[in-house]
Amino acid sequence: MADTANEDRDHLHTMGYAQELHRSMSTFSNFAISFSIISILAGGMTAFWLGMVTGGPRVITIGWIVVGFFALLVGMAMGEICSAYPTAGGLYYWSAKLAKKNGPRWSWFTGWFNLLGQIGVIASVDYALSIFIGYFIRMFDDNYRLTPAGIFLIFLGVLVAHGLLNTFRIDLVKVLGDISVWWHVVGVAVIAGVLFIAPSNTRGIGGAFDKAPPGLTGWTGTGLMVTIYLFALGLLLAQYTITGFDASAHVSEETVGARTEAPKAIVRSIYVSAIAAIILNLSMISALPKKGADGDAIYAGIAYGPAEDPFLVNAANRLISSAVGTGTAKLLVFICIVGQFFCGLASVTANSRMIYAFSRDGALPGSKIWHKINPKTRTPTNSVWLGVTLSAILGATSLYVRGDGAGKYSTAFFAMTGICVIGLYIAYSIPIYLRLTNPDFQTGPWNLKGKHKLVGWTALAWVGFITILFFAPLFRPFWPIWGDKNLFFDDGAGTTFYRQNNFNFTGPLIILSAIAFGLYWRFSGKKWFTGPKVQGTKEELLAIERELEASSGMKS
Repeated sequence: MADTANEDRDHLHTMGYAQELHRSMSTFSNFAISFSIISILAGGMTAFWLGMVTGGPRVITIGWIVVGFFALLVGMAMGEICSAYPTAGGLYYWSAKLAKKNGPRWSWFTGWFNLLGQIGVIASVDYALSIFIGYFIRMFDDNYRLTPAGIFLIFLGVLVAHGLLNTFRIDLVKVLGDISVWWHVVGVAVIAGVLFIAPSNTRGIGGAFDKAPPGLTGWTGTGLMVTIYLFALGLLLAQYTITGFDASAHVSEETVGARTEAPKAIVRSIYVSAIAAIILNLSMISALPKKGADGDAIYAGIAYGPAEDPFLVNAANRLISSAVGTGTAKLLVFICIVGQFFCGLASVTANSRMIYAFSRDGALPGSKIWHKINPKTRTPTNSVWLGVTLSAILGATSLYVRGDGAGKYSTAFFAMTGICVIGLYIAYSIPIYLRLTNPDFQTGPWNLKGKHKLVGWTALAWVGFITILFFAPLFRPFWPIWGDKNLFFDDGAGTTFYRQNNFNFTGPLIILSAIAFGLYWRFSGKKWFTGPKVQGTKEELLAIERELEASSGMKS
C-alpha cells in the first residue's frame, strides 16, 4: 500500500501538485462517496412523485434501465479520463489538459458549471431531506404543519450539521461514508421486503407497467404525443438520482491507487445504484392502490397530499404510510432520512474538494481563503463553508411562494434538481467532447480499449436529450393543482398576481448562469485565469508536503 501511495504522489507531482490532502482513502471509501451521493434513498424516494404524475409505474420501471444504461456510458467516458488525470480538480483540470486550444476558457466554463451543479446537489438533497424530516415529525404530532418557512429552518439546520461534521469530525465523515453503503443496501432490502408483502388492497408487482391516471400534470388527452412527452419527463426521476458520481474524481488525491480505483468507483457506483433502485421502486409500485375509480383518487391523493402536507416530495412517504400503516411507516421513513443525511454529507465533502482545487488554481474570488488547508485535519474547511453558504442561498428560493396547492412547493425543488443535473452533466460533457476531439490523448491504466468514440458520442447525445427534458415544462403552464384556474389571483389585500407557480425555472436559471460565467470570463477571468497552475518544482512540492506533515503529524 505504501508503494502504491508513493506512486500516486509521484504521478500527482507530474501534474504539478503537491500531496496536500491526506491520501488514506481506500477503494471502498472512494466508491462509497459516489454511491452515497447518487443515493437511491434520496433521489429514488424524493423524486418518486415525478414518475407517479407523468408516465406512472411503467416509466418508473423502464426509466431505471434506460437511464442507468446511458448514465453508465457517461461514467465510463469520464472514468477513462480520470485514470489519466486523477486530481481533485477533476472535470475542469481534464478540460484544460485535453483542449487543443483555448484551454483556460474550456477549463473555466467546466469548473463553474461543475460548481453550479454541485451546489444544486447539496441544496436539492438537503431540502428534500428537510421535507422528509418535517413529514416524520408530523407522524408523531398531528398538529404539526409543514410550511415553507418551517422546512427552510430545518434545511438550514441540516446544512450546518453537514458543515460541522466536515470541519471537526472528518474522521467520522469517512466512517459514515463506509457505513452509508451498507445502510443503503440493507435499508433498500428492508423497505422492499416490507412493501412487497404489503396488504392485499395494493397493486402488487403486476402493476409494474401500468399508466398513471390521466391529467395529473394538467397535460390532458391520451394522444401519442402527450403519452411520449409525459413518459420522457418521467425519466427525470432516475436521471436526477444517478448524478454526482464525479465525486470519485474529486477525492482521487486522497485515494490509494487512484488511477485505477477512482474510475472503477465511478462506474461501480452507477450500476450498483441502478440495480438497487429498480428493486426499491418496484416494491413501491407494488404498494400503490389498485386500479379503478377509487384507486385513481387515492393515487392522486398520495401524489399531491392533503392541505396539511402539500409537498410533492412526500409522495413516497404518503405511499408507504397508506400501504403499511403509520407504525411501520415510521421505521421505513427513518431509514430514508438517515440515507439522505449520508447523501448530503458526502455531497458537501465532494464539493469542498472541488472548491479547494478550483481555488488552488485561482479561479474563484477569494481563492486564497478557499484553498487554505486546515493544518490539523489536512482538509479544506473554508471550502466546506463556502459550499454550505451557497447551498443555503439557493435553497432560499423555496421561500418564494405564490398561488395555491402543491404546485407552489414543487417549483423550487424541481428547479434545484434541474440545476443539479444540467449543471453537472454540462461539466461532464465538456471534457468528454474534448477527449473525443484530441487524438493525442494518452490513456491511463483504466481505459475503454478503443471503444471511446462509441461510448463518448452516445453519452453526449444523451446529455443533450436530458437537457431538453429538464428545460421542458413539467406541469401544464399556469395549471393549478386545485382551486382557482384563472391566470391571475388576488391575495385578499387588493393585489393581483400573475400565476407562475408551475413555471419551470431550470432553463432560465441555467442560461442566466451561463451568461454570468461568460461575462465574468470576458471582462475579468481571461485576464488572469490561465488554467491549472504548477505549484512548483519537484523540490518545492516536497517542501510543501514536509511542512504539512510537520504541522499535522500525518504522512502524505
